Amino acid sequence: MITARQSRAARALLGWTQETLADKARVSLTALKRLESESGLEVYETTRDQVRRAFEAAGIVLLSTDKGQGVLLHHDTPNRQVRR
Repeated sequence: MITARQSRAARALLGWTQETLADKARVSLTALKRLESESGLEVYETTRDQVRRAFEAAGIVLLSTDKGQGVLLHHDTPNRQVRR
């Protein structure tokens, strides 16, 4: 399951705005903002799944261990868009 922090961190690595991610994941911007909120708002599991798939297609690996969560960006990913 993707967390709010993982989503924000993955977007930062990719240089994506919330609008870009919502478009790539095919979810509403409102749903994405709910997912990334620290308020613990309810989010459909399908929304989380679509966001996860969009990140994975861009080379993001979601990490989760007993010590915490994180994200990893593969360097050799063709769909990556880096903001300069």
